[in-house]
Amino acid sequence: MNAKRLTTVGVALSATAAVAYAQFGGYTQANLGSTATGKTFLKVINDLNTLYLYPVDQDKLLRGAITGALGSLDDEFTYYSQPEDNAIDAENLSGEFYGIGVQLVAANPDGTGGKIDNVFRTGAASNAGVQIGDVFVKIGDKDVLTGKLNDIVRLVRGQKGTTVTVTFARDGKPYTVKMERQPVAIVSVEQTVLPGNIGYIALNTFYNEKASEQFRAAVADMKKKKVSSLILDLRDNGGGLLSAGVDVADQFMQSGPIVSLRDRNKKTTVYGRATNAASDYTGKLMVLVNKNSASASEVVSGALQDVGRATIVGEQTFGKGVAQIPETLPDGGKVAIVNSEWLTPKGRQIHKKGVTPDVIVNDTRYTTPPNLTGSGVTPGAKLTFTIEGKPVTVTADKDGKFSYTGEIKRPSRSAAQGEAVVDLQTDAILKKAVELLKK
Repeated sequence: MNAKRLTTVGVALSATAAVAYAQFGGYTQANLGSTATGKTFLKVINDLNTLYLYPVDQDKLLRGAITGALGSLDDEFTYYSQPEDNAIDAENLSGEFYGIGVQLVAANPDGTGGKIDNVFRTGAASNAGVQIGDVFVKIGDKDVLTGKLNDIVRLVRGQKGTTVTVTFARDGKPYTVKMERQPVAIVSVEQTVLPGNIGYIALNTFYNEKASEQFRAAVADMKKKKVSSLILDLRDNGGGLLSAGVDVADQFMQSGPIVSLRDRNKKTTVYGRATNAASDYTGKLMVLVNKNSASASEVVSGALQDVGRATIVGEQTFGKGVAQIPETLPDGGKVAIVNSEWLTPKGRQIHKKGVTPDVIVNDTRYTTPPNLTGSGVTPGAKLTFTIEGKPVTVTADKDGKFSYTGEIKRPSRSAAQGEAVVDLQTDAILKKAVELLKK
């Protein structure tokens, strides 16, 4: 979705909000103190500022109030993003930033810390010898072993040509490298040709303004290679821009609605229609999904399933059948507000249901990691176990309890952006799709 479309949608929301206020009422700056609840809110804020023992961070206080207000809706898809998080989000959406050329995942079971998941071949990290599995220890002088992943990303990224010093740990041994931040382009599409001349395109996210362009180029490349059939892999794709989902589906459909939106008044409007274009791929098509395929991924798989254009293979999808309006706020933050539900061409509403594949196959790429817990030992005692042939040492806490959770084995990724790495022997969903195409 480009900036113009975002602005148009934002204007539409503002108009809707004005109508909603006229119909249902609501608080304004002028009338906040006109009700008992409004007066209570203002009094609590005032009492904190005058009575609380410690200094009150005003911005943090009010942002907490915003988060609490949105949280009262009990809707995980309506939320507030802090300005610093929104800045990272905006870079991800644009598909370009200055960094060291790596992909990160959380290093700890609780989602904190940062670990290298992939190192791009042409980036600063690759030139500095950084490897997959290295753990972030410090960025500059800041300890980030238990930091938030977004904070680590923010510290690593920066202005063009500036440097960042990072201390990593590899197999428990620290090392420090200084790297110059270089342009990084987010490539959301990976492709390859499988045995039997079967084309394979994986789309990792729709949350990239360049995703549609990259996907169109991949489809054109497959047509140029004259593949016999095509596999579209949407596994672990949590969605993103609805317009990008429409654009991807449109490349396999020649006519008819792709997705419709239904608002709070139950008014339904077709959001995207397919058009017949010479660039469309009209050959045999398989779409792969799993439990993490959500939102725009479900728009695509639901539409192609409804019109009989593709066979959907894999697991029941996540079930996010609502659309959000993003609003940039005066503090630089962002609020995402659910404003409609979306429907497939046949009118299916998949929210909290998901898309059921035509052929159900469990995703075997990820194995359940070994884990153990115990108690009754001396506080601070170290225990060593042999797990999968390797020694693992854990330390008991002050209550004599201990635990261990192994790492989830992740699929291999190519160091060359845009190049897909697949394994038909360990990937049951992909293997089944290939078998179906060969029948």
